Amino acid sequence: MDRSIIHMDLDSFFVSVELLRRPELKGKPLIIGGSSERGVVASCSYEARKFGIHSAMSSQKAKKLCPEAIFVRGDMQEYSKYSKIVRQIIHDKAPVYEQASIDEFYLDITGMDRFFGILKWTTELRETIIKESGLPISCGLSVNKVVSKIATGLSKPNGLLYVPAGTEKAFLAPLPIEKIPMVGKKTTEILHQAGIFDIGTLSNTPAVQIEKLLGQHGQGLWKRANGIDLSPVEPYSERKSISTETTFGEDSTNVPMLHATLLQMVEELCFSLRKKNFLTGCLTVKIKYSNFEKETRQCSFSYTSSDDVLMQKITGLFDALYNKRKHVRLIGVKLSNLVHGNYQISLFEDSEKNQNLYAAMDAIRTKFGQDAVKRAIGKKTGQGK
Repeated sequence: MDRSIIHMDLDSFFVSVELLRRPELKGKPLIIGGSSERGVVASCSYEARKFGIHSAMSSQKAKKLCPEAIFVRGDMQEYSKYSKIVRQIIHDKAPVYEQASIDEFYLDITGMDRFFGILKWTTELRETIIKESGLPISCGLSVNKVVSKIATGLSKPNGLLYVPAGTEKAFLAPLPIEKIPMVGKKTTEILHQAGIFDIGTLSNTPAVQIEKLLGQHGQGLWKRANGIDLSPVEPYSERKSISTETTFGEDSTNVPMLHATLLQMVEELCFSLRKKNFLTGCLTVKIKYSNFEKETRQCSFSYTSSDDVLMQKITGLFDALYNKRKHVRLIGVKLSNLVHGNYQISLFEDSEKNQNLYAAMDAIRTKFGQDAVKRAIGKKTGQGK
């Protein structure tokens, strides 16, 4: 039996939320993000996009392209609230759903066509979300996640596109290869150099040849180009926190070593957050002394998944808690108050350079393991007293 998979994406989500709060900004070039020299565009209105502005662009460049642009610093708590409103609507109606990010969902409604028309059901769900949340949302409906996501992109803004079972390859064929999810600039350049510009050409090229061009990822890309994607919709589960701790072989009062260990813990936890598309709003440090006495201290902040932001907080939090007369047996770090979101939207005042650095480091860790690259400050954690 063919699957029925819906992809739903809230259009210009942050902008749409801001327009609900400030309707007088409708129709104006609106940019969500920091306006400082280090600022980055997290999202922008369609009016701003006409000037060539896009997410992850530096705010300084955006200002040059559109001097009259209106900058609004993001409010992740507000965005999280609206994301939960949409998620609850989906939860109440869909048998299985996955929240891929703060503004993106997959639904598996396989088998429902025996009771409802799946296109009619999808249309009604979309209309319900728009009515109850006030937010525009685009949808794609097909037999798998990849084709549905591409269909959503083509249905924007605020539309719905249905790709019936058996028409996936014909639907994809005329589209440029960049429309395939996770096809970046480097892959695009390699394929263009090989004379492959559209998905149809890619799908008709022998898979072996694509593997020679792109290595181990070639097979997967060839399958996606042919409309083949067996990845399941992962049932949603709300994660509240993520944590790690270290028990030392020898109790210690070595503060520089304790600091370095904490920084390494934060680095590893932040990588895990970004990998799973989460942001955190609360940081907790735990200390257990040699007499097994335990103490904790926490602080709250704007949602983030940045090593830099949390590294600046963790040592101060530890120093305020630590009783220097006591030997430390164990230290731990917990990130809680988690919400769905990715790094590009978590730091409205971070720099484009930092964002590119995180992306590069995370790509290396994903490919070669979490210990493949670390900051120099977190490398040496000798456990001397």
